[in-house]
Amino acid sequence: MMRFGRIRFFAFLASALVALTLVSTDFAEARRGGSFGSRGTRTFQAPAPTRTAPNPNGPVERSMTPAPNAATRQPQAVGQQRPGMFNGMGGSLMRGLLVGGLIGMLLGYGFGGMAGALGFLVQLLLFGLVAALVIGWLRSRRQPAMAGAPASAGNMFGHAREASPAQGEDRRLGGFTVPTIGGASPVEASQDIELGQADLDTFERRLAEVQAAFSEEDHAALRRLSTPEMVSFFSEELADNAKRGLRNEVRDVHLAQADIAEAWNEGDEDYATAAFQYEAVDVLRDRATGAIVEGDDSPSETTELWTFVRRRGGDWKLSAIQDAA
Repeated sequence: MMRFGRIRFFAFLASALVALTLVSTDFAEARRGGSFGSRGTRTFQAPAPTRTAPNPNGPVERSMTPAPNAATRQPQAVGQQRPGMFNGMGGSLMRGLLVGGLIGMLLGYGFGGMAGALGFLVQLLLFGLVAALVIGWLRSRRQPAMAGAPASAGNMFGHAREASPAQGEDRRLGGFTVPTIGGASPVEASQDIELGQADLDTFERRLAEVQAAFSEEDHAALRRLSTPEMVSFFSEELADNAKRGLRNEVRDVHLAQADIAEAWNEGDEDYATAAFQYEAVDVLRDRATGAIVEGDDSPSETTELWTFVRRRGGDWKLSAIQDAA
């Protein structure tokens, strides 16, 4: 009984610690943050790392883009599966020998005497011989593919990617660093494109414009600068703040560093994912008194990945935001 009481005490203590952790995490930052929006066919792929956001990041977490179903993912997974010792013809032969040996032993030929033991050893030798032959055959199949691997591949700006990353040099356009190496893996139905200085200037303006529209709760401006999906996420957060009697103030936005992670085309739409490192004052104020409820009234540094989309002949609009790891 005493032991059961100790278990209940430790379970209660662990639950309390978890609850305290969740509470402290909720009030650590004024804005909700997270990862939401759409990146076209790359929504469920991690963006390419950059100098501004070098750590691996996950795909978008909340999105209205339908996730690829298991039927479309299965052929790709099977095609990428490495041949192993128990796959294919080798696996069939080995399983046949194992099953045959077990059946023989169960019928009395494996454990029934010296003859059975000798037969079992012969089966083990045959098993080892077939395994060695299969392993050698699989290695011979893999070697030509490795020898014929390309030394370079195209990146998102159409330049050749050198075999050694040290040989590549990044381009700079305005305040952005545009890599000449790296980039995302090729995606079916998408093609990498090149961006100009006008595009990068637009991305920098969008960073300040979207923050200002969100801070001022200007839904018309948010609809002009963002996709309908992003407007729905912003509206949800603004409504939640209003329900709590709070207002999110974001001001003094200053871009410190920026990189282009990916830029690609899908039919009539162009996409671009930019890594932003910026400073801004980001606080939650009481709607009635104006007092700061969450956050600090001093600039804080944030690193995020913003994805923009434009239809042919249209303007760039914000389509996704992801917290950088």
